Amino acid sequence: MGQTLAEKIISAHTEKPVKAGDLCIANVDVTAVQDGTGPLTISEFKKLGIDKPKNPQRMILFIDHATPSPRKELSNSHMVMRQFAKETGAVLSDGGQGVCHQRLVEQYVKPGEILCGADSHTCTSGALGAFATGMGSTDVAVASALGKTWLKVPQSYKICVNGFFRKGVFAKDLMLYLIGKIGADGATYKALEFCGSTIESMSMSDRFTLANMAVEAGAKAGLFATDDKTYNFLKMQKREFDFKNIEFDKDAEYEKVIEINAEDVEPMVACPHTVDNVKPARELNHIKVNQVFIGSCTNGRIEDLRLAVKLLKRQHVHPDVRLIVAPASKAVMMQALREGIIEIMTYVGAQIIPPGCGPCVGVHAGILGDGEVCLSTQNRNFKGRMGNPEGQIYLSSPAVAAYSAVCGYIADPTEIL
Repeated sequence: MGQTLAEKIISAHTEKPVKAGDLCIANVDVTAVQDGTGPLTISEFKKLGIDKPKNPQRMILFIDHATPSPRKELSNSHMVMRQFAKETGAVLSDGGQGVCHQRLVEQYVKPGEILCGADSHTCTSGALGAFATGMGSTDVAVASALGKTWLKVPQSYKICVNGFFRKGVFAKDLMLYLIGKIGADGATYKALEFCGSTIESMSMSDRFTLANMAVEAGAKAGLFATDDKTYNFLKMQKREFDFKNIEFDKDAEYEKVIEINAEDVEPMVACPHTVDNVKPARELNHIKVNQVFIGSCTNGRIEDLRLAVKLLKRQHVHPDVRLIVAPASKAVMMQALREGIIEIMTYVGAQIIPPGCGPCVGVHAGILGDGEVCLSTQNRNFKGRMGNPEGQIYLSSPAVAAYSAVCGYIADPTEIL
């Protein structure tokens, strides 16, 4: 019997081949923490009585959730991370470098690797053909110290998407459509493995969006076979030597196969307060918007900003709307500056904030007032996610977000695209 992507990657990190349902000890290539989870990971690491990580250059500490720091407590946490990096040789990605998940795919993770991160959206790196999964701080501390972790090999769902999207439909719409179809717990502890002609034609940016939100359906990982798109992305990062061919076997056994016709997908919006509370954008034009956020590890890449600016340069942001934009990394910010995107966005009324998580995590930038509505390109709309339980969070693609920012209400971009 052939192997799924999950089975194949994990098997390469164990003493013998494994199949779905097996418990195993697997070698870990990369570990990652961020400033919300890093201090606890460091505390647990020190309890182990081990001086340094198994491979210090592949334990990455990211300061991205609250940067620049808005409070002394967070500043103290940052100090703990910086000091640990100096003492152990672990790698520090300091404030301003960008969101951990974007930085991981830009610089640190390779196809075929196992990544354990103390953040649920670690699964983003699955678009590179890596088994990337979020874990608790203690598990990541042990994985960092020993270079190993225990896993239950997940069953896999094969997500086959074929055909062409309509104008104005993008990867975010597809993922919201899928989550609405199977539910926020519809793939708990499964691996979502994406394939089909639509997936093959997608950019890496779009694949990162799908992998990133796999966890919003409860999945352990979101995985993609590697191809020329993967190679070219790595080459752009000057990492083409990291490329490795990773693909599922044709006779692999999947627990479930979900087939989607791309033409059936339209611009979608997740309504408060769950990601699977999904409706077409065209049905929500009665919802007025106070704030729009374009950014996050889901949709803060250069392709997302290019798409947004196409819609924004037509007219100024609506006077009743605050538009906040956060590039996902320093590299994205620099590219957006070179292309004039930042200048246009600033001119039409956007507020540009440093690369990082920004409003998504609700620690400082862009916290909502009581009863305010935010349309965001992030991945979660849980009650209180953006810093105020009285706020209302809707999720959409950058196209829906940008068009809504100029309209003042949730709007379907197919009207003008």
